[in-house]
Amino acid sequence: MRTLLAVSLLALAAPAFAAGKFTLTSADVKPNQPLSDQQVYAGFGCTGANVSPQLSWANAPKETKSFVVTIYDPDAPTGSGWWHWVVFNIPAAATELAQGAGSGKAALPDGAVQGRTDYGAPGFGGACPPPGDKPHRYVFTVWALKVEKLDLTPDASAALVGYMTRANSLGSATFAATYARKN
Repeated sequence: MRTLLAVSLLALAAPAFAAGKFTLTSADVKPNQPLSDQQVYAGFGCTGANVSPQLSWANAPKETKSFVVTIYDPDAPTGSGWWHWVVFNIPAAATELAQGAGSGKAALPDGAVQGRTDYGAPGFGGACPPPGDKPHRYVFTVWALKVEKLDLTPDASAALVGYMTRANSLGSATFAATYARKN
């Protein structure tokens, strides 16, 4: 009888396990590995291609109504880090951002909005830490939200987008990569 009960309980729980963990992956960036020159800024003395990476996510909470994607450097010598990319109002049906979507080389999902980064404009801004500084961490995060859209304009600061994102978050998936500038 106990065995039958245990098997029945496991069968009922199976759909929860089948859903899996909310994950974020990239064909262009590997967790805990250095960024390539493709994701390095073209300016401030850096000579990268400044191309936003491909990002895809799976197993978002079923209540998700939209997504936000951010890339943030907590090691920037600003006292508050550095926002490299902020995309909000990504529709719930979306599961990826194509390579170059933040750089004008590919389309964003319909309705998605790129917010202002710490480079002062919307769109992707690649890594460009000070020369000789220790390797910086670049934190890639997709946030699942309980609202269809954040009522913000593209010139909203990344901090404001972050505040509204956290206030409406159902969960997030994240990984970090690194980059150090030699000269």
